[in-house]
Amino acid sequence: MPLPPAPSRRAALLAPEAFEVTARPRVSQTSANEPIAAPVRAASTTRTGRKAGSTALATPAALVAAPLIQVETQARAPEPAATPTARATGTHKARKTSVAASPSAAAPTAAPRGKKVAPQGPTKLFVLDTNVLLHDPTSLFRFEEHDIFLPMIVLEELDGHKKGMTEVARNGRQASRTLDALAAAQGADMAKGLKLDSTGQRAAGGHLFFQTVPLDYSLPTSLPPGKADNQILGVVEALRKLHAPREVVLVSKDINMRVKARALGLNAEDYQNDKTLEDGDLLYAGVLALPPDFWAKSGKNVESWQSGAHTYYRIGGPIVPQLMINQFVYFEAPGEPSLFARVSEIREKTAVLQTLKDYGSAKNAVWGVTTRNREQNYAMNLLMDPEIDFVTLTGTAGTGKTLLALAAGLTQVLDDRRYTEIIMTRATVSVGEDIGFLPGTEEEKMGPWMGALDDNLEFLAKGDGGNAGEWGRAATNELIRSRIKIKSMNFMRGRTFLNKYVIIDEAQNLTPKQMKTLITRAGPGTKIICMGNLAQIDTPYLTEGSSGLTYAVDRFKGWPHSGHITLARGERSRLADFASEVL
Repeated sequence: MPLPPAPSRRAALLAPEAFEVTARPRVSQTSANEPIAAPVRAASTTRTGRKAGSTALATPAALVAAPLIQVETQARAPEPAATPTARATGTHKARKTSVAASPSAAAPTAAPRGKKVAPQGPTKLFVLDTNVLLHDPTSLFRFEEHDIFLPMIVLEELDGHKKGMTEVARNGRQASRTLDALAAAQGADMAKGLKLDSTGQRAAGGHLFFQTVPLDYSLPTSLPPGKADNQILGVVEALRKLHAPREVVLVSKDINMRVKARALGLNAEDYQNDKTLEDGDLLYAGVLALPPDFWAKSGKNVESWQSGAHTYYRIGGPIVPQLMINQFVYFEAPGEPSLFARVSEIREKTAVLQTLKDYGSAKNAVWGVTTRNREQNYAMNLLMDPEIDFVTLTGTAGTGKTLLALAAGLTQVLDDRRYTEIIMTRATVSVGEDIGFLPGTEEEKMGPWMGALDDNLEFLAKGDGGNAGEWGRAATNELIRSRIKIKSMNFMRGRTFLNKYVIIDEAQNLTPKQMKTLITRAGPGTKIICMGNLAQIDTPYLTEGSSGLTYAVDRFKGWPHSGHITLARGERSRLADFASEVL
């Protein structure tokens, strides 16, 4: 199709006074200077909100935009054309403003990708308990378009928790500073509510209300009115009557508080924003079993080649969208060739699988340790790969997490000289009652917490120096301990680890904020291994869904320099395996 002829007159810029000119009906005349090509009329929106028609040449770009413009003009009543001054506006300007028309006009078209669709239902009023602000000081901005109400007793409790150096005290101070910034924002009005997006938090579209007047409510006599929890329940009851039929919801981390609220017929919810997953079973496992008919369906289209010690397979089909970088896949079926591989590359509809090194063989033993099952072999492939900077290992007790990490670390520190030393730390959370302060230096204080390290080092040193007698074992043990540093998490802030092999044990007891603090200590050439058992969380207020280990696994999945494996089978002893299943 030939292009239309070039315009015979030059387009002029729209004069500022033209924005205020009301559109007039256009006389149906055809000027001799205008081209023959049919014009495309696009509605443009001026700064004052009035719409004006713009006539432009039917260039190829305009022809592409024509369907959108037609749908837009059909949704409205016909409008008069613009003045000649407005008609002289360039086609690019007219086309851009036509797409940015009013929401009602553009309703038939699809919503642009990446934009949030405006909510359709009525907004709620959430009453926050003090423990929500102490748990997450940014929780004020996590309720999207809904409004938030803070009872006066919540501010009193917040003031009582702001002293000290604990995590709760820091969160309390941060929440107070946030409230002060909202109240000091320009145009803030307590009576009408403070706009939650006034400090730059665009995700929050609601208002924040404070209790400024006494509220009339009546609670059962069994609930003493002097207690803070009961006063908050009374505020929720009063707001429910005052704002009916609007939904008023209490948000609290206190289980008993939510139970009492529901007993009184009030809506109550837990604060859900801190939970990465609702169900621990949905956590990324790092392993995917290929379907039984994989070779039958994809065998003819699989490309394979050899590079070094590894074989590569390029596969396609419906399995590719389910794969992630560094995810392990396996195929086991009677009478069929088995496949154990790792996803090394994903491009559109194809993926490249790389075969693994078999660390279950004695010739590939790592510091005398051989893997005993499929998942342990996957973990060792991640631990020994210099291109993997971050490894997470989860599994029940006795699956070999600490032993595998230590064996791989000693080999790469002492034999390969890839890292200068091993740094080991863990969350110091007691299972039972705390025994009090511990004497000595930092490493001596951490000694009782590092029983797992001592047990595994005893096994590794025995296996390596067993033929050299007592002196050989002592020398090996001294050499190993000289390259292992035990550090406390309390002094990690501001540090940078260069070419270190960092092991974070019992990571399930860390919060997401603590996990971020530790991982961001990594400098060039450093590898971090996080290990834990999500079934053994000892930190109060942490669950499988809100643990820092779950948070890290979910956020790092699919990153080319990280990997995760869930170790499924225990190898400690038959007693430990049976206890893990039945207790």
